[in-house]
Amino acid sequence: MDLFIYLFAALFSVLNPIGTVPIFVGLTHGDSKQECSRISLWTAINVFAILIISFFAGQYVLSFFGISIDSLRIAGGLIIVSSGFSLLSGKFNKKRGINKKTETDAQKRNDIALTPLAIPMLAGPGSISLLIAFYQEHNSTNELIIASLAIFAIAAVIFIILRSAHYLAKILGASGIVAISRIVGFIVIAIGIQYIISAITNIIKANIA
Repeated sequence: MDLFIYLFAALFSVLNPIGTVPIFVGLTHGDSKQECSRISLWTAINVFAILIISFFAGQYVLSFFGISIDSLRIAGGLIIVSSGFSLLSGKFNKKRGINKKTETDAQKRNDIALTPLAIPMLAGPGSISLLIAFYQEHNSTNELIIASLAIFAIAAVIFIILRSAHYLAKILGASGIVAISRIVGFIVIAIGIQYIISAITNIIKANIA
């Protein structure tokens, strides 16, 4: 249970589905409730597929390019810390690859569930590198099942949050969403720093040995 909670909390912090609410509301403005539900469902499915593939296949990509796990931890940690600072400064959406042109193009498409919602707004480099590093440390059968359940749970939460996005936007308001995002941002920074410290510690131990 501890492993499940740890991975779920880490993914929730990095993906920050609450911070996606304003963008989702803007992109689905004028759509029916049925259409919003469909987009919410497919966004969650796409995020689940991206994360589960990254979790199980990411190690082979690292091996192919000759990238060490500690290098990945440092790179992923820097990305996660950057995302955290963006949340704290209120510039997170700009860091997710969403600009005015992208938003306008997305509004003209019938389906926005894959891009820009699933990628890059939710499943980005930070969450992918986090999962690859997690797999290296937790790859027993039991741990793989727990991790898969945590990924499924975060996808389910994303569906619920996006399905309720228009309602949440009215309840929380812009200031409420900003406040939550900044709290999450602090947690994200701590996660990123922990990954960097872990990698540096492993490198030092390896060189001493």
